[in-house]
Order: sequence, then C-alpha cells, then structure tokens
Amino acid sequence: MTVQATSEHSPAAIAEHLREAERARLRALIDADIEQAQRFHTADFQLITPIGMALSKNEYLGAIASGHLKYLTWQPAEIAVRLYDGVAILRYRAQLEAIFGGHKVPLSDYWHTDTYEKHNEQWQVVWSQATSIKS
Repeated sequence: MTVQATSEHSPAAIAEHLREAERARLRALIDADIEQAQRFHTADFQLITPIGMALSKNEYLGAIASGHLKYLTWQPAEIAVRLYDGVAILRYRAQLEAIFGGHKVPLSDYWHTDTYEKHNEQWQVVWSQATSIKS
C-alpha cells in the first residue's frame, strides 16, 4: 500500500486554503474588523450586491466601519473552488442576516461567487457577487 503525499501546493491544499481564507474574510466582515478585512480585498475590489449595486472596496468596507452595514449572521455551506493559473473562483450558498441603513434584513439564503487572485503569494478577493435566493 502506498501513501500519497499531499503538498501545500497541491490543488486540494490550495482549495482548502482558499476555503479557510474565505471563512476568515467573513469573520472579519461580521466582526467589523476592517484592518483584517483590508488584507483580504484587492485595492480594486468590487462587490455586486443582491440588489445590483456596485460597491468599491472603500465603499463596502466604509459602510461596515461606519455601522451603515452590520452583518449579524453569515453562515456559508460547502464552498466549491475552481482553480486556474493565479485565479480561483469560489461559489457557495449561505444564510445571511444583516442590518443595512438601520433596517433589518432578515435571515435569508444567498448564492455567493467570489473571484480571488494571487498577489505576492497572497490570495485576495477582487470581485464578489451575491444573489438572493427567492423561495
């Protein structure tokens, strides 16, 4: 019987690293830890919200820092990862609850698609899109 060695550079290891990075990014957003969140987002990051608004990194993280956007719950299910040369696409379904502009957004289901790029040996999210799931 042979034991297959796993490398930290294997596709499976990189995918797991990206899943962990995405979970850490979500924790930073929920905790409104802007210093930590900054590290996960490229300078030209853009979020497309469930209502179709495009937000820059500064607009998005600024809304969280100011309390205009407060995540209460963000529970991702299994995170699927597709790897390409220096790029990774993550997709998952999540339950999300937030307060936006003083109004509670009730716990709902969303699809999330995030595009990560590798910059200076660090994976960072460059694009993110959330889509509301209507049941």
